[in-house]
Amino acid sequence: MNQSIEKIVCNLVYLIKGKQVCLPLKLRGFGQGWHNGYGGKVLPGEPLPESAKRELLEESGVRAESLEKRAVLTFNFVQTDKIIESHVFWCDRFKSEPAASEEMEPFWFYFEDIPYARMWPDDRIWLPRFLAGEKFSATFDFLDELPTIGGYKIQEGLE
Repeated sequence: MNQSIEKIVCNLVYLIKGKQVCLPLKLRGFGQGWHNGYGGKVLPGEPLPESAKRELLEESGVRAESLEKRAVLTFNFVQTDKIIESHVFWCDRFKSEPAASEEMEPFWFYFEDIPYARMWPDDRIWLPRFLAGEKFSATFDFLDELPTIGGYKIQEGLE
């Protein structure tokens, strides 16, 4: 890997109730104004599931009782030489309902009513597979900060 490339490892958690998914609205920072899952950067030495539980608790007040890793998404930001590797977790057993925070406001959507127009453009490609129970890895190349997808690849299964 080129030393000038910055790689950031993150987690992403989707709360699930039956056929509904919580897609909080990001109120500040990276992805502001878009619906997404809960998550953030993995701290040095922090195991992935613990980082996902920590971020979920910090952003929503929810304690995960179970997490299932279903996807690994790699986002290449071509113009900035930045790579984000996001480990995506399914959480259908949790304590309490998500609360609004300074960073996120929770919204529940039925799977068939997901607001893809107000989400990252890659979500419409991989999120239906995730919600259908598939496990996979995917790589997306973003050409600019809009972001515009230049190409993508999806592989079944996880490493």
